[in-house]
Amino acid sequence: MENKKVVLAYSGGLDTSIILKWLIEKGFEVIAFIGDVGQKEDFLKAKEKALKIGASKVYIEDLKREFVTDFIFPAFKANALYEGRYLLGTSIARPVIAKHQIDIAIKENANYVSHGATGKGNDQVRFELAYYALKPDIKVLAPWKMREFLNDFKGRSDMLDYAMKHGIPVTASKSKPYSEDDNLLHISHEAGILEDPAMECAEDVYSRTVSPEKSPDQATRISITFKDGIPVQVENLDTKEVKTDPLELFQFLNELGSCNGIGRLDMVENRFIGIKSRGVYETPGGTILHAAHLDLEGIAMDREVMRLRDMLTAKISELIYNGFWFSPEMDFLMSAINKSQEVIDGTVILKLYKGTAYPVARVSDSSLYDQDISSMDKEGGYDQMDSQGFIKVNAIRLMAHHKIMKKNKK
Repeated sequence: MENKKVVLAYSGGLDTSIILKWLIEKGFEVIAFIGDVGQKEDFLKAKEKALKIGASKVYIEDLKREFVTDFIFPAFKANALYEGRYLLGTSIARPVIAKHQIDIAIKENANYVSHGATGKGNDQVRFELAYYALKPDIKVLAPWKMREFLNDFKGRSDMLDYAMKHGIPVTASKSKPYSEDDNLLHISHEAGILEDPAMECAEDVYSRTVSPEKSPDQATRISITFKDGIPVQVENLDTKEVKTDPLELFQFLNELGSCNGIGRLDMVENRFIGIKSRGVYETPGGTILHAAHLDLEGIAMDREVMRLRDMLTAKISELIYNGFWFSPEMDFLMSAINKSQEVIDGTVILKLYKGTAYPVARVSDSSLYDQDISSMDKEGGYDQMDSQGFIKVNAIRLMAHHKIMKKNKK
């Protein structure tokens, strides 16, 4: 007899609660898995709900530390930034969740895994590519891509009716007219009332950052120390509070960014499946970390290495967004990134003020900056006469090009 055991990525919300019950009705034994990546949820309440609906087991796993050390920090070491703006808060969280979901499937000898991502978004791709990469023989149940499920649920009203019929508790508070994804790195707001890109996002949508206009009128000064491109210490220079533990350090950056209104982004992006979508993001700690890391590279990274790294960054950002974290190309590119970060050591001082994280000073034992050579007041061992030949050599092809262009115009 076929093993019909399935591990469901469960949030406790309406969609995954309906999916849990629906899978049970289809004859599956459902094990619910809740991955704690820093979202503000009542996990024990969600566990009780899953068991009441009929889950045979519920796993709640604290993934926050691993999320920071093995996913956030490597991505930020590569300066990952999708389409030049988005710090990939949702994208980076999916592989750590999928990894542990597969681990549970192996432990429980389950042939199936399931998720509640829709067939229009990116998360379906991120989850399923990770599942297949980590356990090639796994079978995926994605209800929002199953005709039988779509026939049963044509809209939210059908789901609410189903919940009432089966005694599935639905939150009593009025739901927000948009969807959110919350984790340690960011919170996203999209869909619903935010689907009109011409409509300005209302202030009450934002939940992780204070409005920049209402943030303190005095800058907060902090320092971030890096080793091999990874933050190892954060200090509030005003209060002298210091954090060195990776998880505490990142949570501290979130606090500092939040109260200074840092990390807001409102953009229209290109989903992997070809649909454009509008997202409103809040990434306070990540925005500060990104600014500091870039600044330190300015003093400690070779120019040509930086140019090559920038080419890799664009590709890595795309891979993370599209769900290819566990891919051979990602392994290859991250090996190059790790090599580029071997001397990215030092400390950056930043001012946090009304929505901005502004680096104001930096120091590094591996600095490539030579103050004597850079100075306009010292010769510093640099012969300025050498520039004459340098310029003439670089001008050869320019003169040849314009000579031909003038000739062709006659």
